[in-house]
Amino acid sequence: MIFRNIQKFLFLAMLVTLMGAGPALHAQNTMVVTSSNASPNQLLVYNSSGALIQTLPTGGNGGVAGNSGGIEARGSQVAVVNFGSNSVSMFEQGANGFWLSQSVPTISSPVSVAFGGSHLYILGTTTVESHRIFGSEVSVAPDGVVDLLVADGSAAQVGVLLNQLIITEKSNMIETVNLLRDGSASGVPTMVANIPSNVNAPFGLVTRGNDAYVTIAHANEISLVRNGTVVTTTSSGTQNAPCWLTLVGAYLFSSNSPSLSVSKYAAFGQKIIQETAVSALFNGDPTDIASGEGLIAVVDANATVSHLTIFSVDGNGILTPLNVETLGLGANGVAIVRGE
Repeated sequence: MIFRNIQKFLFLAMLVTLMGAGPALHAQNTMVVTSSNASPNQLLVYNSSGALIQTLPTGGNGGVAGNSGGIEARGSQVAVVNFGSNSVSMFEQGANGFWLSQSVPTISSPVSVAFGGSHLYILGTTTVESHRIFGSEVSVAPDGVVDLLVADGSAAQVGVLLNQLIITEKSNMIETVNLLRDGSASGVPTMVANIPSNVNAPFGLVTRGNDAYVTIAHANEISLVRNGTVVTTTSSGTQNAPCWLTLVGAYLFSSNSPSLSVSKYAAFGQKIIQETAVSALFNGDPTDIASGEGLIAVVDANATVSHLTIFSVDGNGILTPLNVETLGLGANGVAIVRGE
């Protein structure tokens, strides 16, 4: 009996050790990507330790600002917006790193991209469009184009829900766009119901299943949208203007630009509860946040320079800084890619 108990204890200890080491093991084979957002634009690839390992031209010009999701990754594919060139650059990961596979023209200047099912969805200043993906190739011709409700150039981010897209326009609009059975965008956008009466500048969002968490930046709030309706709204407390969001398990992280911080919330059911007002502080305004493979990455900018900060994140949502890299002023977007 004593021997069996000792065996059980050793097994449990080993299991806990392996579970604790999991994120770090993943991180060793993980990359963080951002873009210079300059003219010409470049994709910048960093390893999980923060070392720059690749710089590739996108073939287009940057210039986007006040948006989120300007870079998105899925599997071996990375999409990067070229705001100044009305195009999205597609990169593929191979044995020798990333390579530019194609350029996808857009109807209006692109600000945000999202992968969903068999499509790439591109949000522009006045439109959202769907492009079918065949294997690793994205169709250059959209199979759906929908005009935004406001379409004044304030479009911020697009996300994918079940059978719908959700979109923020900073001119006080949160809207959904229906997807046909084949995944193409169709019809006329619908304004989300029950938007708070004090709505002021919807900015960033993150989706999970049929839930979308949306920041109402200038009202210092985060809302949960479900089935086309705002069902919960939570204050950001002492932190001003939550702008961009990411989810890690049960935890929701917001980057708060004027407060130069990241906050942590517990997000479950219809609840959004702030657990930690300040999980991290930065030298500039956070402009985008992404998570994956046991990491969180944040891009921030002040008047002279941008930074990329990489954190490890554990099962309790505790952030541990791994590295800070200095980028050129105006860097935009961030995504995490697991290495092949």
